[in-house]
Amino acid sequence: MSGSTPNPLPDQLGRVVARMDRWLTPVETFFNFLAALCIFSLMVIGVIQIVARSVFDAPIWGYIDMIELSMAIFAFMGISYCQRLGGHVRMELLLTQLSGRKQFFLELAATLVALFVITVLIRYGLEHTVRAYESGDSTIDAEFAVWPSKAVVPIAFSILWLRLLTNALGYLRLMINPSAESVGVPVIEDVEEQARKEAKDAQAAGVQA
Repeated sequence: MSGSTPNPLPDQLGRVVARMDRWLTPVETFFNFLAALCIFSLMVIGVIQIVARSVFDAPIWGYIDMIELSMAIFAFMGISYCQRLGGHVRMELLLTQLSGRKQFFLELAATLVALFVITVLIRYGLEHTVRAYESGDSTIDAEFAVWPSKAVVPIAFSILWLRLLTNALGYLRLMINPSAESVGVPVIEDVEEQARKEAKDAQAAGVQA
């Protein structure tokens, strides 16, 4: 019987990528929840700080230091979640003009570059964390230890590294078989699709109102 047999590699990659995506998704969601919880807590503490300072002349001790240390949480904890949804800022002037293997090749190349950069940042982030722990580095005013805040960066970037690896394998699979279903890669909507979605959401909100 003549005819070429289908290449099993894309399907095998698809199963691996889907498994990695299923494992990472709840972890990213939890980290993003922590970032959101941190922002909400800072809002509450900020209100308490204003009332305590203005009414009772008793500001919260170490308030500025707490704000300083918490910035790393909401700045980095949700970064992998954002990458999974494709919510980061992208320059798509070239990508929108391409399709098929060429587009997936450029996506793969960009993801590999990002993997290299994040690998370097993880390494130096760990070094800064260890250095802060060993030296007993602390904030100026309340003298809170800063190493837990610095540890957030390599931890969050490690999750992002796994997400980027998942994306890279997903783009590799699509480059081998462009007709395969997208798995483990962010689905980027074009401007027209975004406009249609926003119009649909606005219409639904108007009906509910």
